[in-house]
Amino acid sequence: MKILCAYNANIDALYPITGAEVSDMLASEDTAELMEKMTNPQGVINSMSDFLAGLLLCMKEGTGAEWLIREPAVFQFLKDQFIHISKLRMGGNMGIMANVLCEMGAELVVPNVVRPTKRQLSFFSKKAVLIPGYSTCSQETGYEEDEPIHFVFDFKKGDKVAFGNVCFTVPRENRFIATYDIMNMSLLLNPFFEEYAFRHAGEMDGLLISGFHMMLESYPDGSTFRDKLNKALEQLQMWGHMNNDMSIHVEFGHFNNKDLAQDVFSRISSLVSSIGMNEDELAMLTSIHGVNAAKILQMDVFSLMEAAKCSILAFGLRKMIVHTREYILSISSLDDILPEEQLEAMGFGVACAGVFASTGQLHDRDRLRSMSSDLKVSEFGRTQMQRFIAATAAVQLGGGATGTFGGHQVCIIPTLLTDDPVSTVGLGDTVTASMFLRELELRRGK
Repeated sequence: MKILCAYNANIDALYPITGAEVSDMLASEDTAELMEKMTNPQGVINSMSDFLAGLLLCMKEGTGAEWLIREPAVFQFLKDQFIHISKLRMGGNMGIMANVLCEMGAELVVPNVVRPTKRQLSFFSKKAVLIPGYSTCSQETGYEEDEPIHFVFDFKKGDKVAFGNVCFTVPRENRFIATYDIMNMSLLLNPFFEEYAFRHAGEMDGLLISGFHMMLESYPDGSTFRDKLNKALEQLQMWGHMNNDMSIHVEFGHFNNKDLAQDVFSRISSLVSSIGMNEDELAMLTSIHGVNAAKILQMDVFSLMEAAKCSILAFGLRKMIVHTREYILSISSLDDILPEEQLEAMGFGVACAGVFASTGQLHDRDRLRSMSSDLKVSEFGRTQMQRFIAATAAVQLGGGATGTFGGHQVCIIPTLLTDDPVSTVGLGDTVTASMFLRELELRRGK
């Protein structure tokens, strides 16, 4: 399979932060100010107290989020404090998905790298990747101080945080990401990638897109997110018109502005084959689907199906993939793939993500099968699947089930979990990319 990938690739700086470290960082902060910022989160970082409020909120709720850093001084502080003790690796939805595609057997993967540096290029898979213009990159092309680095703070279930009169225990492992990355926030394309896509789109089997969630409402040059979005949609339409058989999937991402999220979803739905998101991201589209956000966040299967169905109907989307920690749900308005093939692709994605969570690495397909058999099936996910079967007379196939809901084809499969994940970062991207690759293969009889 030959696949184009855009827009966002960066370097993740992973740091496993502890409750004790956070408590120490809070010692000099104003407790009342932090509590106010946690009660009314802004979703952006203009100061250290904003950063700490976002981190605390995620740790307290056991949720994940990505907040954009708008103040360079905060980014510099985090860089000085954490870059030398962090694990550096490939980051960005697209960058992670490109590597998954390569490692899982794609023939050719062509990612967009806005301003390549030696360090960033070193994190790409060596198996099937082609980075247009790589041979023209000189030492002067990109400098490490310009690199798009995202700080990822992993935290563990059961850790304790105390500040002022507040003390809580982290209910679930997750991560908080602090991002300062104007290039990817602007949905920029490397000119070499843009030229390659224009010349070779007709030869590609798939196009995997992500990064819309990084857009800002306004930019230093006076442009707005609509300017960036309009340009991206024009590119998407052009690539799509050049190859009607090319499957196009968009990974939605965590938006910090609900209006922006709804605008992107409404305008992109009719242009793509499918959109993927987690339950947090689906909950942001409440004004579109009208389903109670709290029920979605609780991963109630009927709430997720209703929200996904209504979102699909609202703007002509063909298929939505909702990947939660406990189960994966596919709901489609068209029979673009047989239910048993859809479940096979979803099972492959679940296995890839489970093994990646438990080892922190991607493995070939033969090892993947044996390693995934040692992981436990989510009991919560299994329960939600059984509720779906009982209510709709769905059919169980292997580890998953398929049926209909509101006239739409639904497939559901529980996830595979590990008690001690190496990292929670990139699991949704791993599910998405491996599912996408397997779907392409099945459509072409491979």
